[in-house]
Amino acid sequence: MPDDLPVSFDTDPADRRLDRVLAYLGLLDDAAPLFRSGCRIPRAGVLLALPALVASDIFGIAREVYGSLGPAFYGLRTTLVALLLMALLRIKRPEGLKEHAPDDLGRLLGLDRAPEVKTLRRKLSRLAAVGRAPEFGRALARRRVAERGAAIGFLYVDGHVRVYHGERTLPKAHVARMRLSMPATTDYWVNDAAGDPLFVVTAEANAGLAKMLPPVLDEIRGLVGERRVTVVFDRGGYSPALFLRLITAGFDILTYRKGRVRRVPRSRFQPHTGIVDGRKVVFDLADQGVRLLGGKLRLRQVTRRSEDGHQTPILTSRRDLSAFDVASRMFARWRQENFFKYLREEYALDALVDYAVVPDDPTREVPNPRWRDLDTQLRQARAELARLATEYGAEAFVNPERARPTMRGFKIAQGKLGHQIRAALKRVTSLGAARAAVPKRVPVADVVEGEVIRLAPERKLLTNLIKMVAYQAESDLVRLVAPYYKRVEDEGRTLIQSALAGPADLVVTDTELRAVLAPLSSPHRTRALAALCAELDRAGTRFPGSRLRLRYAVASPG
Repeated sequence: MPDDLPVSFDTDPADRRLDRVLAYLGLLDDAAPLFRSGCRIPRAGVLLALPALVASDIFGIAREVYGSLGPAFYGLRTTLVALLLMALLRIKRPEGLKEHAPDDLGRLLGLDRAPEVKTLRRKLSRLAAVGRAPEFGRALARRRVAERGAAIGFLYVDGHVRVYHGERTLPKAHVARMRLSMPATTDYWVNDAAGDPLFVVTAEANAGLAKMLPPVLDEIRGLVGERRVTVVFDRGGYSPALFLRLITAGFDILTYRKGRVRRVPRSRFQPHTGIVDGRKVVFDLADQGVRLLGGKLRLRQVTRRSEDGHQTPILTSRRDLSAFDVASRMFARWRQENFFKYLREEYALDALVDYAVVPDDPTREVPNPRWRDLDTQLRQARAELARLATEYGAEAFVNPERARPTMRGFKIAQGKLGHQIRAALKRVTSLGAARAAVPKRVPVADVVEGEVIRLAPERKLLTNLIKMVAYQAESDLVRLVAPYYKRVEDEGRTLIQSALAGPADLVVTDTELRAVLAPLSSPHRTRALAALCAELDRAGTRFPGSRLRLRYAVASPG
């Protein structure tokens, strides 16, 4: 244990007035955790997550990156412990602290009371002001890569759009789940093969996946060194020129093929069987080579045929994988989609944590609204012209030749329709010329009234990283309990969340902090929890900032 652990001059864990005075005088950087024994402490089950949180080294990394918050009772370590436990307890915003007894939450931190809303917000603002969240994220990712190297062979990259509902004028992005273009900010997440997040970056002005992949992969290269990694992404990153660039840079790619593709003959498909998440799966696959960029880029295409005959072509530079592995790895993107959904619902991923804005580049080009309006009108005019032409052709088909044997007679009879067609053609020509005279993209300053701004990214990135580490800890607990719980794939996170939110007795000695958790709702879940406690006991973790070893057990039913 380090020798620089904080020391408390208080003797009563429920009365920390002396330490608060020392912090006020500038003589204390962080309050030492002091615990007292108690029965059925609400939500004390969350202490189960501490071994995983400590193993992530978030506290040591934060100390290296940020140093300290200066003289404070709630210092850097205490603030991080509070934010992490809040995330795991689904206290999704600092304002959520108002709904919980500060004394009860304080006991989980080793303090007399938890920080208040304004205190926690002030701490976040102070950390954000340092501007080191990207450095913090990289250091956390390096640690995760060192721990989980086997899961880093395949990395999944995708963007998550956070909708903005405020009064500011921000760049718009397409929100797929709403099928709308709305003011928003796009974060690009990198997840490992198990679906766990590795790191996150915020896109400049909602840049698309194809534009963001190179800088994201530069970050990945800095994390994994010269190791060859397969990057998996969806059609948003489709660009053969980009594929060639990535492969040349030492990455392999795995993505869906985009655009019109010649259908593969049914005779080329063969059934391929494998195991996915413990279940037997059969894919109907065809495997072939393809050339793009005029033959400069040779890739492998594995096409899946579904029961209704639909074909899904997948491109990859990996020729060593079986066709089944190519398809299953591509379709495993659902894990990342589930991750986004889970974090939105359970961790309030989309919550706005800061109203601050920063200047944006006024010369940055954006789609021209005038061009977009003209393009919409042109497409509508072309559709109307096509409709009229179809109607004219139908009239010609049923024209009674005995009554109107000549084309001139037909035109006279259909004079009104012909006039409409000429007017529609004139409108199409006029709109086409007008659109051609308007630039497709213009500087953002030309289309935004007032100052060109974007949301300040630092504080949101910091809270994203805290939620990421909390999610990783939850995942680590699920993996630990997996051998003891048969339904872990379907109910693993529910089991862990129930345990974290449950009460526990705290037994404090000079060397240990023992959490005796309440039994869960059924015997088999309680047995799984007891096995998890035994696994965590073997870690020998100490509560951050103290010499108390964490011990875990489950109380006897009844």
